[in-house]
Amino acid sequence: MTPALELIGVVKDYGGKRAVDGLNLRIPAGAFYALLGANGAGKTTTLRMIAGLLQPDGGSIRVFGESLAGNPTGAKQQMAFLPDEPMLYGKLRCTEYLEFVAGLWGVDGRTAAARGQDLLQWLDLWDARANYCENLSRGMQQKLTLAGALIHNPKLLILDEPLTGLDAAAARKVKDFLAGLVRDGLTVLFTTHILEVAERMATRIGLIRAGQLIAEGTLDELRAVYGSEHTSLEDLFLSATEAGPAPAAGSAS
Repeated sequence: MTPALELIGVVKDYGGKRAVDGLNLRIPAGAFYALLGANGAGKTTTLRMIAGLLQPDGGSIRVFGESLAGNPTGAKQQMAFLPDEPMLYGKLRCTEYLEFVAGLWGVDGRTAAARGQDLLQWLDLWDARANYCENLSRGMQQKLTLAGALIHNPKLLILDEPLTGLDAAAARKVKDFLAGLVRDGLTVLFTTHILEVAERMATRIGLIRAGQLIAEGTLDELRAVYGSEHTSLEDLFLSATEAGPAPAAGSAS
């Protein structure tokens, strides 16, 4: 089966400093995939290259078999990227924002209206649909940007710290919402510093250090590599990122 996402030897340099160093990553369709690493490990740079916001200095990226370099439009149409900071147009109402984003993706008006209504209801934003984006709380803005990311019905959703700024109730709502989308076939790639979230939600986990994937697999597969005494993902993460690559680096599966 064609993977949802494949990175082969991806490299990114910043002024002589290598942020991503020959990264190889393969995410199967339908996975809820957590890419974890310490600050500066290369996570956000990697996500931005996948989203097409940064140009790799080497290697290749494919989204459901489409080359991001060779067919950027075809690749980008299959995915959506949600950064850690909400990016909204403050003078637009919630429904207007979703209509605007849908138009950028070429979604017809009737489909966009129906899809937007469903998303606003699922994310508990329907009662705020006529509010201006600038008047929403940080948590509501985060949920609205998530709705905007999903308005064109992508097959791959890329999330950088998706729970930033959300209170406990909103975070639970978003987690349940994302889990339901994955059950329906969406592939999700996300980063988070909240390791309990990754442990509870991710079906596969990749550990990145100095721009390289040092291990990848299910939590049980990673325990088999780093030791079954690591009962929590936090223990395993600290051991792996401090120790460096495991004997079977990048292939716990």
